[in-house]
Amino acid sequence: MIKRDFYLKQIIERMWNGNIKVITGIRRGGKSTLLFNLFKEYLLSTGVSENHIIEIELDKRKFYKFRDPIFLCDYVENIVNEGKNDKYYLLIDEVQLTKKVKDKASDIEVSIYDMLNELKAYPNLDCYVTSCNSKMLSSDIATEFRGRSSQIKVYPFSFEEFYSYRGGGVSEALDEYMLYGGMPGLINESTEEQKRTYLKNLYDEIYIKDLVEHARVQRQDVLEELLDYLASSIGSLTNANKITSAINTKASSKISDDTIAKYLKHTMDAFLIFEARRYDVKGKKYFDYPNKYYYSDVGLRNIRLNYRQIDSGYIMENMIYNELIRRGYSVDVGVVEDRSNNNKKIKEIDFVVNNFDKKIYIQSAFRIDDQKKKEKELDSLKLTADFFKKIVIRNDIPTTFYDDDGIMHCRFIDFLLNNVELF
Repeated sequence: MIKRDFYLKQIIERMWNGNIKVITGIRRGGKSTLLFNLFKEYLLSTGVSENHIIEIELDKRKFYKFRDPIFLCDYVENIVNEGKNDKYYLLIDEVQLTKKVKDKASDIEVSIYDMLNELKAYPNLDCYVTSCNSKMLSSDIATEFRGRSSQIKVYPFSFEEFYSYRGGGVSEALDEYMLYGGMPGLINESTEEQKRTYLKNLYDEIYIKDLVEHARVQRQDVLEELLDYLASSIGSLTNANKITSAINTKASSKISDDTIAKYLKHTMDAFLIFEARRYDVKGKKYFDYPNKYYYSDVGLRNIRLNYRQIDSGYIMENMIYNELIRRGYSVDVGVVEDRSNNNKKIKEIDFVVNNFDKKIYIQSAFRIDDQKKKEKELDSLKLTADFFKKIVIRNDIPTTFYDDDGIMHCRFIDFLLNNVELF
């Protein structure tokens, strides 16, 4: 089992903070293992008795009766009321599987949110839940839990986590990760065929079905065309209108921009796709569109295209974006104007990264082969004309260094393994 200390630390820091801890993320991303194995193991190691850890796994048959939120609440209340002088931990897996029921006493319909808000009031109970976002959207959490929740987002294995388990030559490990990504279930698959089959089944049996059934997507063919389009255009600027035009050339019947925008939102709510907005560095404002879109896992992106477009530069850019948001940074696509030679040109900075009141600029360059490529990657950084740190992440250098302009040239592996200080 891979130790996910990055997330475990976040949970431990939020223990007994008065909030419901909500662990969200893409399905099959490791949420349940984090809570029911790693966190439980931590609790036991600190002396918590196993009978003070209330475990309810709603996707298992013996726990189906707890899908009734009133029954669940009554069960937990009986335990914590009997041991008022003891501390208890409530762990609920797949909380979205509960249903709304009517309270017989009041004839009012109640949900799991109501019951958890009630349980949270017990001073000797600390509550933790997991949920896949296709049914319990991240935007719902603050509303349903009345602002009294702590959300912990769990992502597929980072390269650092993957390499800690795999070991061996780092270059070979990077090649494997760039091809198959970091979905946790892959560690149980040994051959290339098994890995590809696993990823394809995730798409067909989990993600597509969830979006169709629970997000009420009526045009599965359009959803799949959308996912294909996004997979083939990672790192490229696009918008709903452009996507609609591309899909309408293939669709059996025409679709609207609104439909594409709605489906696009569903894929983001499910943590399958991420959106990076464009930001005017000098004007200090956001553009409404176009934006960039990235896959939450490069292995899912590659299997979506059946490994037809393995462009290392775009995959590297996608990996950098994923790693930055995993670390908790706010990440945008930067835009700067070049007014040299009396020609107004718009140039792009791959990522404007904010960490509270600190900011850095990052360019992704798989390799810099010649002067023209060097100028293309560095000029936009220099155009910012400010004193924020500027970084080019590259896969063609043996070590990280600073050039004469004070720009850090960061080795890709150093970045992924967190061996360099960004801020």
